Amino acid sequence: MNDQYPQPLNGLNRLTDCFSRTISYLRLSLTDRCNLRCLYCVTGDERNGMLAKLNHNEILRYEELLRILRVAVPMGITKLRLTGGEPLVRRDVMYFVNQLSQIDNLHDIRLTTNGVLLSRYAEELMAAGIRKINISLDTLRPGRFQEITGKDCFDAVWGGIMKALSLGFSSVKLNMVVMRGINDDELHDVAALALENQVQVRFIEFMPIGSSSNWNRDVFMSSDEIMERIAEMGELVPLAQDSADGPALVFRLGDNAPGTLGFISPISHHFCDSCNRLRLTAEGKLRPCLLHDEEIDLKQVVRGGGSDGDIREALLLAVHNKPRGHQLAERIKEQNGECHGRMSRIGG
Repeated sequence: MNDQYPQPLNGLNRLTDCFSRTISYLRLSLTDRCNLRCLYCVTGDERNGMLAKLNHNEILRYEELLRILRVAVPMGITKLRLTGGEPLVRRDVMYFVNQLSQIDNLHDIRLTTNGVLLSRYAEELMAAGIRKINISLDTLRPGRFQEITGKDCFDAVWGGIMKALSLGFSSVKLNMVVMRGINDDELHDVAALALENQVQVRFIEFMPIGSSSNWNRDVFMSSDEIMERIAEMGELVPLAQDSADGPALVFRLGDNAPGTLGFISPISHHFCDSCNRLRLTAEGKLRPCLLHDEEIDLKQVVRGGGSDGDIREALLLAVHNKPRGHQLAERIKEQNGECHGRMSRIGG
């Protein structure tokens, strides 16, 4: 048996892979479209010109997504995260979100957004049952925000964050992708948000996604170094973390801060051994690992007349073909460190 891609185990109707990891988390990309052009997601040429988009008929319809979920949830998917692109730019997105609440036993639905449209949709999201939101926030400086994202939208994003906090979402996480020489001089300023607000500020290592991404060794900063820099502000007190809350190492800065700090290390300290997730891309590809290009075409199953049993088999195949680990650190050393899908389609 190939250690990285073992053969599927026939006859098992549960989402447990060949390394005894139980898969309970699906990240669902609703669209490849986005209203920002972040430099770590979109290539240089695409930032300066038209970004190639999937045709509407290439993206799974809401009804198809709901059908897939109605098969996946009884198999053990208990946590769903809506991603993009930017999920809130998809037409009639709230129709879909409201339909999710009708799926039995799907109780943990979360959203990752860049925050530009969050003020508009926050109340509807709360009413639909979403209580946990991740928001991208790579800088607190409006000018730099435009440099990183390609758009002058800092005020809109900040307004969305404040709206989410005022409405009382149970979890508001602010995601900062740390890039040396670009935004690492703001580590203290961004961490200080957790001293003032009930948020989790998360510092994420810059990952090489896409064959033409702006990733390079000079820009990359490990979580170890990020933690050392933030520890200059005070003691980092480690906190117990619920397994449903993902791979971040979580700390409180001092004893009395209302918020927390999270550190996510997909490269320097990967968390593959405990990975419990699948990804469904905007174009209907099941991806067992973010940083491997192995995919299963679920759209072909759904649109080719496949039964619910066929959908179930595709999910099982994806789970049982899930690699032990991404081996990205080794691939980077060999100058072959990137995966070739576009982050906006994979759903990060």
